[in-house]
Amino acid sequence: MRKGPLCLMLVTLSIVAPAHGEESATPLSLSAGSQITELQQRLKVSEQQREELSKQLQNADAERESAQLSRLRQENQRLKLQLKEAQASSPLPRFLTDQQQWFVIGAGVALLALLCGIFASGASRKRRQWLN
Repeated sequence: MRKGPLCLMLVTLSIVAPAHGEESATPLSLSAGSQITELQQRLKVSEQQREELSKQLQNADAERESAQLSRLRQENQRLKLQLKEAQASSPLPRFLTDQQQWFVIGAGVALLALLCGIFASGASRKRRQWLN
């Protein structure tokens, strides 16, 4: 490569680059300021829209929850009525719990076994054997 055109190109670039940078610096700072104000205005508008949307969302949630709450209350009342009807139509209330019923059944079986034992062996013969 030749040094002449290379040096000439470097000198030209070093002179043109700062001049180009100075010319664009002034409009760039003005345009940056206008862009900043425009962006700030857009930010305010966006925040207002966000607040409005959040309020709408809260209202929609509240309406949906109130509808669901009223539906659950109606279902609760319906179930209470069904329970009352079922209790009214049941034949007799239970006098004994399951545990008490098993106790009575066990006592009956023990009594039946005792009676069978007494009748099968004979009471008088047993007494004689004990006396011997």
